[in-house]
Amino acid sequence: MKRSRILRVVILVGAPVAGVAGVAFGAERMVASSSARAARENTSPSATSLRAQYRRPSAIPFPEDNPYSESKARLGQTLFFDPRLSGSNWISCATCHNPGFAWGDGLPRGIGHGMNALGRRTPTALNLSWAPVLFWDGRAESLEEQALGPMSAAAEMNQPLPELEKELDAIAGYKPLFQAAFGAPTITGKRVAQAIATYERTLVSREAPFDRWVNGDESALSPSARRGFALFNGRAMCSKCHGGWRFTDDGFHDIGVASPDRGRGAILPDLDSVQFAFKTPTLRNIAARAPYMHDGSEGTLEQVVELYNRGGRVRRPSVATEVHPLNLSAGDKADLIAFMQSLSSVDAPVDVPALPR
Repeated sequence: MKRSRILRVVILVGAPVAGVAGVAFGAERMVASSSARAARENTSPSATSLRAQYRRPSAIPFPEDNPYSESKARLGQTLFFDPRLSGSNWISCATCHNPGFAWGDGLPRGIGHGMNALGRRTPTALNLSWAPVLFWDGRAESLEEQALGPMSAAAEMNQPLPELEKELDAIAGYKPLFQAAFGAPTITGKRVAQAIATYERTLVSREAPFDRWVNGDESALSPSARRGFALFNGRAMCSKCHGGWRFTDDGFHDIGVASPDRGRGAILPDLDSVQFAFKTPTLRNIAARAPYMHDGSEGTLEQVVELYNRGGRVRRPSVATEVHPLNLSAGDKADLIAFMQSLSSVDAPVDVPALPR
């Protein structure tokens, strides 16, 4: 079922989100016309237009049925770091989505209830306010839905929603936080999800060297990174899937990873094109998020580039047509990596909140 909610946009200009400890999101800089800019930079209008396709937006979208408020985001941040949301009382959302690991966990595959390894790598929680679907297989259509999924999953946080509501209701310190966020102290699973989703929407990567280059600072990128950008949008064909300012099309593709996991195909078994297909991950802050792929099978960016250079590790009918041998030179590969490294931002430190008692 497709979402039909209208999005409301909250403008955030160059400051942390309404006092919430987290990642600041700067406003878009005004730029000159493409022709004037091209003359100034000695570049072609087409190259200038290409840069514009990657310019950051100036606002974070929030859904009409869960609008932003500072109190709700603060509650969401507290819940995000609280291990009592799990059945064991030791796993929090931040256990897997750690700000120190670019909002991932740095592991090939996530760890769930009972210290058991999960089947897939933990995706980053960065820049998800723009994502139309969540999880590697796209099974959630909103951050609210995504927030509840791991909590109630036996293999992950193992906390049935009725038990979650009961446990949080017994913590007196949560009542005023829910009162401030929702106008009533009643604690429900829906409100927990709304608060966490609101906080997650504020987790936006800051300006990276690439963004400064897009906005006219020619010194922000090395010659190698600039060559990598040209390859990324040209012969290497990376932008076919990693397009836009988040560097993802939010689509699902089989790129030839040697894994038995059918990904999106398990949800849509009759659709041949999505067998072994997984959601395109964002490349923002990608250098800090090793290992890579849905199963953590590629340990470095060098290995990722080589995977694409060889056209995947396996061939099967569902492999995307864009995945084929690229015949990149050693210099080409180094340039692509230099470009991807330019997508990393230095984000604000995140304070772990004091948990209610």
